Amino acid sequence: MLAASASMLGHDAVSPNGKLLLREKGGVFQVLSEGRPALDIVATGITTSRQGRELSLLSMTADGRIDADYQMVSGKRLHATNAANAYTFHFADADGHRQRLVFRLYNDGIAFRYELDGLNAEQMGDELTTYRIAEGTRRWMQQYTDSYEGFFPLSTTASVKAERTFGGGPPSADGLVHRWGYPALVEPADGLFTLITEADIDRRQSASSLHSEGDLFRVRPDGNSLSLSGSWHSPWRVAIIGTLANIVESTLVTDVSAPCRLDEAAWVRPGVVAWVYWAYNHGSKNLDIIRQYVDLAATLQLPYVLIDAEWDEMEGGHTIAEALDYAKARGVKPMIWYNSSVGWVDGAPGPKFRLNKPEDREREMAWCEQMGVAGVKVDFFSGDNQQNMDYCLDLMECAARHHLLINFHGATIPRGWQRTYPNLLTTEGVYGAEWYNNVPTFTSRAARHNATLPFTRNVVGPMDYTPCTFSDSQHPHITTHAHELALTVLFESGLQHLADRPESYLAQPSEVQQLLSQLPAAWDDSRLVDGYPGDYAVMARRSGCRWYVAGINGTDEARQLSLSRLPTLVGTATKVILFADGDTQPWTISHPQALPNNIRCKPRGGFLMVVDTRE
Repeated sequence: MLAASASMLGHDAVSPNGKLLLREKGGVFQVLSEGRPALDIVATGITTSRQGRELSLLSMTADGRIDADYQMVSGKRLHATNAANAYTFHFADADGHRQRLVFRLYNDGIAFRYELDGLNAEQMGDELTTYRIAEGTRRWMQQYTDSYEGFFPLSTTASVKAERTFGGGPPSADGLVHRWGYPALVEPADGLFTLITEADIDRRQSASSLHSEGDLFRVRPDGNSLSLSGSWHSPWRVAIIGTLANIVESTLVTDVSAPCRLDEAAWVRPGVVAWVYWAYNHGSKNLDIIRQYVDLAATLQLPYVLIDAEWDEMEGGHTIAEALDYAKARGVKPMIWYNSSVGWVDGAPGPKFRLNKPEDREREMAWCEQMGVAGVKVDFFSGDNQQNMDYCLDLMECAARHHLLINFHGATIPRGWQRTYPNLLTTEGVYGAEWYNNVPTFTSRAARHNATLPFTRNVVGPMDYTPCTFSDSQHPHITTHAHELALTVLFESGLQHLADRPESYLAQPSEVQQLLSQLPAAWDDSRLVDGYPGDYAVMARRSGCRWYVAGINGTDEARQLSLSRLPTLVGTATKVILFADGDTQPWTISHPQALPNNIRCKPRGGFLMVVDTRE
């Protein structure tokens, strides 16, 4: 299925360090990493209601070097840098309509997008971008759901039986998965990985997903019914390429995204949040329960508390104003929940229909600012179409005008908005710990899933997994206490919601409580120490002169996690505290005199180590 015809002589393009090569021949693009095939793009092109499918390649131009150097408010790295070589491929259809395919080759991957000029009341048609993922290739891919709440199981085939999922749509006729959500991680050669996603969704655009037939995976944008005139471009199609460390540490998604659009963002403060929903589904109706979580936040010195759904129908004649006043009096900043009212509406909790119309949205967020609300969580969107994307942009911009942080739930994954609108501190888009509330499936699969997320979903942006539960919700967990504690560092999120009950946290050793009190939610640097998707993961994140090193075992067998790479990352340790699996008790808490070479973890176990490097 080739959408472009071209000279068989072909064209080559290279990354700044020369390790990535983009080779075009006959309208087919191949990316090689140090000579090894990393990604096959077997078709390109985009159509409109006036522009056709058959394209001819006219020329390629080298457009010079692009440097990215910018500051983030939160994320895996606050100071991000990267460089790319830019190239443009110029195409025309049989009627002379032109389009450009713009490539950027970074040292850690590629990005490309389509650019069209002179549109005249045209509707977007099909995108023809198609990747080939050969059968037999190891891959970790998620069956598409509009909330991106699914597993990333290891497979070597596209013939995967569909699972019943929340928001997954009707089953396919053959019972197999044919629609896949981003990001998609593949291992095209031993030790060489490619993570496929997209970035920089703007107005008049929809997000996309992958649709498969055999070994061909086509990029298919969601609905966009706008009539477009003038210039238009697609989002960036992104492939991060290299070792697992290159994948995990990459900032490519934000590198290609639009710079910050806020006048100033000094008011945006990442932090840890006490969260009521996991233990009490309807707890935000009850002022006494809300007070318990406010008190927990105050005791542990957490900056935020989230009052979740149903605060508009509080019991006993109480009001949300009372809850907000109580939080502020205890020195805790409250956040509150809203239903987006475009997805799950009938039978869903409220408040509803307060953010949809511009005038209502402005009034509601002005009220939040007046009442001392620090941020809003907006839930239950209805997919990746252009209307949802524009609505999200409206919400972020309105929230920013009123100095409100924002958290999207039941929504699409991050695609770089965290750079453009830094008040967006986290997004769900993950099968997280709240699913212990819903189905028994999570219990047996959580450890392996947790050890996959650092290499897949969390690569592309902040992830509101709601970690660190020592007690049980409706369905039990079988991960260890140290595994659960490690998730607070292993998973990056600008708002890190602690999901367990207040009495559970306050029953933990004082050292655990102190760690939670000091836990950062933004990182100066993040490095992968060791790991393999689904088996284990060891991550080191730095805040100032302190490194937090988190490791988990995703398997049902005990294993040693190697820290051999750690000394070269951390330097000289002056103080170390280690939270590890206990032999007969939940915890082993120790103060090693030097960095250990490895740490033994129980089945589904883990560890968290805090390393102070102050002189």
